Amino acid sequence: MDEAALLRELEPVAGELLNRHLGVAKEWFPHEMVPYSRGKDFVVGEQWSSADSDFGDASNDLAEAVRASLFVNLLTEDNLPYYTRDIDQLFGGDGAYGQWGRNWTAEEGRHSIVIRDYLTVTRAIDPIALERARMQQVRGGQVPTPNDLYEALAYLSMQELATRIAHRNTGKVMSDKVGQAIMSRVGNDENLHYLFYRDLATAALAVDPSNMVIGIERAVRTFVMPGIGIPDFERLSREIARAGIYDLAIHHDQILQPVVMRHWNITELTGLNADAEKAREALIKRIERIGKIAVRLTADRVSA
Repeated sequence: MDEAALLRELEPVAGELLNRHLGVAKEWFPHEMVPYSRGKDFVVGEQWSSADSDFGDASNDLAEAVRASLFVNLLTEDNLPYYTRDIDQLFGGDGAYGQWGRNWTAEEGRHSIVIRDYLTVTRAIDPIALERARMQQVRGGQVPTPNDLYEALAYLSMQELATRIAHRNTGKVMSDKVGQAIMSRVGNDENLHYLFYRDLATAALAVDPSNMVIGIERAVRTFVMPGIGIPDFERLSREIARAGIYDLAIHHDQILQPVVMRHWNITELTGLNADAEKAREALIKRIERIGKIAVRLTADRVSA
């Protein structure tokens, strides 16, 4: 089945999932969550210091990892124009797909608003470094680009879940209750976005299992977080992993196993063509290998 035919087949499902989403998504307002009373004016040319931040204990071993995670989380949200462009190109701007894409964009826009306002008010991160990084990232326009619709459905499912986990885990290690609440609120949105894509991918598996298995294998093999274009992303990712906010073990245990292996039930799919059977075999082996590597890396980090 080609991509256009798959989109036509899935549009009624997309409409149902959109209506489900709109029925459970809660309206919320960034300005009601940001602690503006804790802020003060910035002086032009003023050098930022972590000692000035109203963010919790700067001596806490987790403080720098939390800053790294908030930095990555916000700059990931800032690349929204490119995600919107790619989703529009994948699904089109008409019907249920167009409605979903525009609603998704509007909801995602709130995330960058609330996180940036929180970071500015609390001075948790150097605002000049943050703005320069935003300019560099958005000018670069670097985002993961799936090869086709099948890979995109798998990637979007995993990426939205990964983002939910990263946001929520960032909040869990923050000492500031307001910051915890903000990251939990943003994570709740990401969870609903994940459910839309996961269930649309599930429907696609029922319609065209062979192409979807090939797409899932490619998405797992090439998976990168959407923050790949962020300056110094690799170093920041290592710091985030060391803090247990998001690492390979989480990726394996909370995404690959529950979604790919169990929810999509990869091992039990029938009617696959020869290429899909090869992809399934490679996919299962890769997930097993990722699990073993994750165990070893976790053990090394604990013993270090």
